[in-house]
Amino acid sequence: MDTLLQFLGLILHIDKSLGVFIQNYGTWVYAVLFLIVFCETGLVVFPFLPGDSLLFIGGAFAATHEMNLYALISLLLVAAISGNTVNYWIGRAIGPKVFDTNIPVLERFLDRAALQKTHNFYERHGGKTIVIARFVPVVRTFAPFVAGVSAMSHARFQLFNIMGALIWVLLLVLLGYFFGNIPFIKQYLNVIVLVGIGAAIVPVALGAVWKMSRGRNSKA
Repeated sequence: MDTLLQFLGLILHIDKSLGVFIQNYGTWVYAVLFLIVFCETGLVVFPFLPGDSLLFIGGAFAATHEMNLYALISLLLVAAISGNTVNYWIGRAIGPKVFDTNIPVLERFLDRAALQKTHNFYERHGGKTIVIARFVPVVRTFAPFVAGVSAMSHARFQLFNIMGALIWVLLLVLLGYFFGNIPFIKQYLNVIVLVGIGAAIVPVALGAVWKMSRGRNSKA
């Protein structure tokens, strides 16, 4: 039991204990990283998983040759694309029921307020939400689900899905590969991740405020 709890602890906090996991489980780390990214992007009940920091730290370990950079990028791309695709189809299948009816099982796990916020965000910004959402925790998990709920065409969704996955995975993994082992960055990684999230959210928020003010001026 203790071993199982330790293993689960490593998985839940793998962004902070990736080195320990690699030492203990070797190449199984690729399967675990794949599973974490797939679940975070593919299942709406796992928005708390550490996607951004995990990609960055994975790139840092690839720089020290403890992981293979090309295998890491390939697996994470497949996980990100397939996860979003599964989430999209879940949205197409059960999404309308979530918004229109009360389902006890879903009510227990889904954050309706976060889902509604993402729905409003998606309605305002259209397909580009799928790309931008990759860099915004929680929104990243709900955006493909809402795309399914909103009946976005599958071909159009996949265009933005693949584009967003390429930008997200390549940017964060390569940033980790080239800069992740710098002592200052390692020490303040959490702060840097928060700044990065802010950099992704602020332009969108400012754009929304500008559109709102423009709409009010036109009405006036």
